[in-house]
Amino acid sequence: MSLAPRAVLVHRTTEYEELVARHGTHGQAAFFLSSRGRDIEEVAERHRRTRRALAEVTSAIPLTWRQSQVERADLDRFLFAPEDVVIVVGQDGLVANVAKYLAGQPVVGIDTDPGRNPGVLVRHRPADAGALLPSVLASGTGVSELTMVEAVADDTQRLVALNEIYLGAAGHQTARYRLGLEDDGGAAEAQASSGVLVGTGTGATGWIRSVWQERGGRVRLPAPTEQRLVWFVREAWPSPATGTSCVAGELTAGDGLTLTVESERIVAFGDGIESDAVELTWGQTVRVGVCGERLRLVG
Repeated sequence: MSLAPRAVLVHRTTEYEELVARHGTHGQAAFFLSSRGRDIEEVAERHRRTRRALAEVTSAIPLTWRQSQVERADLDRFLFAPEDVVIVVGQDGLVANVAKYLAGQPVVGIDTDPGRNPGVLVRHRPADAGALLPSVLASGTGVSELTMVEAVADDTQRLVALNEIYLGAAGHQTARYRLGLEDDGGAAEAQASSGVLVGTGTGATGWIRSVWQERGGRVRLPAPTEQRLVWFVREAWPSPATGTSCVAGELTAGDGLTLTVESERIVAFGDGIESDAVELTWGQTVRVGVCGERLRLVG
């Protein structure tokens, strides 16, 4: 007998909750903010909107479904199941946070603060949940298959991200490595830079886009569903031992960008989360390319 779907609500601790946890009481948190020219009521109101959104979405879950909730900080310890419907209640970035832990489960993004969030990934309002959730598993429901990026090291460490993967020194200082393309006959260029950024079409609205604009937009940015990545070397330094001829490009499905470490330590992390990084040491090689898995975003 097949299991009933399980609705997994993904949320994050609000700024108000973090402030009260740090300062002990509402009054102490209010005093702290007022000493810095801020009003706690603004923060508290956003907290109340988030809580109302969570309550509204929870009440809209079909009665025959099972339910579970997970906070962002606990995602790496939560076990997602094949029958899950993942409901992200919060900001766009929260969808990216959960993406690497999934394996094809549908994701519904609920925007708790319309107008403050871009709404690229959280495309729905809390009031939409009542009509939307019962139809998520029905055939014909519109789902966008968003391309993801993966990095696989020669020791089998693997990292997946929805927006981008950064490879470089911790703290974004100068990293030394050799960079090359798999289809380039094994040629690789020794480089010293503040890191390499490889991004998707979804990431083209964020960090990748800022680098792309600085470079004059010579490489065409991919669409979120396009199986193509773009990559940039940040601040490559020319010297007698290091070059700058291989600093930007694109990767289609099957292509790989390889980086061999030539310094004591390089990290690779995805979607800006440095605390969840893959560590690489001298002589190790990592391959970055289009991920075979995709994020199934509803709507």
